[in-house]
Amino acid sequence: MRILRAGDHKHMPWKNGKGETVEIAVFPPDASINDFDWRISMATVAEDGPFSIFPGIDRTLAILDGNGMVLDIEGSAPVLLTTASDPLGFRADVPVAARLKDGAITDLNVMTRRDGLAHTLIRIDVDGSRAVPLSPSTCLFLCHRGALSFRRDGETGALAAGDALLIEDAAATVLEIDGDARCYLASLTTG
Repeated sequence: MRILRAGDHKHMPWKNGKGETVEIAVFPPDASINDFDWRISMATVAEDGPFSIFPGIDRTLAILDGNGMVLDIEGSAPVLLTTASDPLGFRADVPVAARLKDGAITDLNVMTRRDGLAHTLIRIDVDGSRAVPLSPSTCLFLCHRGALSFRRDGETGALAAGDALLIEDAAATVLEIDGDARCYLASLTTG
């Protein structure tokens, strides 16, 4: 397990040049925006417009802050995403246009290369103690708001807002957490 502190996340321009993304984790570790196997990032969207196209990539988006965003995904009916919505998965290699509902939003973005990888993203609200089952894969646990302490296989630590815990071989274990926080768990699997 490795803690990835919010202050150490990498800031970089969007592929389409119209904003900035905060990269939480990427694999391989030195991968660029064009050759990653998987990537987890956050971005602030301040204006309507098209998403960048990523050939061969699947993506899941969750709204972290703001009043929401409507996604027009080619071949689908428009979808309104808000902080209360479940994360939405879609292909990153089809045209997608975003329309802000009322002001800027911040989103969480998980992307995997479709040829050999898959992912899931779930929101977890913590109020007290909770045991979170981990899939037998690589997992990233993001503390978006609040703070918490964690335990797994004798290791302990704490996460503040914006910090993440990268577990490279979760081996179908459990992450025990205590605190008051809104979190997200991304599971990355081969398949």
